[in-house]
Amino acid sequence: MPAFPKKWLWGLIAAAFLVPLLRPALPDLVSDYRLFLVSTMMIAAIAVLGLNLLTGFNGQISLGHSAFYAVGAYTAAILMDKLDMPYYATLPIAAMVCFIVGYLFGLPALKLEGHYLALATFALALAVPQILKYKWLEELTGGVQGIVLSKPEVPFGLPLTEDQWLYYYILVVMVLLYWAANNILHSRSGRAMMAIRDQYMAADTMGIDTALYKTVTFGISAAYTGIAGALSASAIAFVAPDSFNFFLSIKFLIGLVVGGVGSLAGSVVGGIFYVLVDNSAQALSTFAKNDLGLQFDLSAYTVFGILLIILMYLMPMGVVGGVAYLVHSLRRPAVRTAAQGKEQEAALKQRA
Repeated sequence: MPAFPKKWLWGLIAAAFLVPLLRPALPDLVSDYRLFLVSTMMIAAIAVLGLNLLTGFNGQISLGHSAFYAVGAYTAAILMDKLDMPYYATLPIAAMVCFIVGYLFGLPALKLEGHYLALATFALALAVPQILKYKWLEELTGGVQGIVLSKPEVPFGLPLTEDQWLYYYILVVMVLLYWAANNILHSRSGRAMMAIRDQYMAADTMGIDTALYKTVTFGISAAYTGIAGALSASAIAFVAPDSFNFFLSIKFLIGLVVGGVGSLAGSVVGGIFYVLVDNSAQALSTFAKNDLGLQFDLSAYTVFGILLIILMYLMPMGVVGGVAYLVHSLRRPAVRTAAQGKEQEAALKQRA
């Protein structure tokens, strides 16, 4: 996949830091609700990034990342509710717990590939919400009622609302995780991960410990998704088993495909896409009924399906891959013209 221009990405990050400062000038555009919506997009982007490390860069298919998201959310929620632990201190613990769970799940999954691995992770996604409802764990997890939390308070007396602080907090975490993922992929370990994805047998023949890298990648992927779950527990201030059903895994996968498999920037785009569609489905359904005269409701999954089919026809490499390809296509004639001009200039000098 063509590389996404990094200058654009860092420019977007810088702009994201400045957005809340525009609130006095644009109070309706930069409201607390919109900042909260963007915060949920960034949380989704972290979860999609975790899935991308596993599927896009290591070639292991997972339909069970909602389970790791739930483990991270419940780890943070239980620590905050039962032990009064600060919300920021729960992130490394949730990451460690999810890494261990992912690593242990990755061990038996070593013998599974392709659709067999997808089915195993599918079973995990179905099992975890039911385990969280189990009566023996009800005192800890709250059962079907879940756990109600308090939203993070603004520290150090900063002149920010809770949603503004939450926005900055999640943005910093997302940027750090993105930077860490980029460093991992450009390291020796990252190259080994991608070698396993591209040519498993060749990587094994070259001496790469494929079993170790696959299980560790599973753990890292689960840790990223668990951090996203922990952030969601702080942001929404509520966790319940039914919030982490199998369809959440499907949304992560849709975000991955739409943004771009094997693209870090695509993970961010995928997170934005799935939250936007999820929150706009009702408005789209009302528009279709009242303005287009349709006699049925458009659910979020219907909208997801329609947009996914359209995007796969127009941009089979995902949004980021399609945009990068378009940019490279527009630059190519200019580069070719410049090269031809240099060749002609060199020929004229030789004649002279």
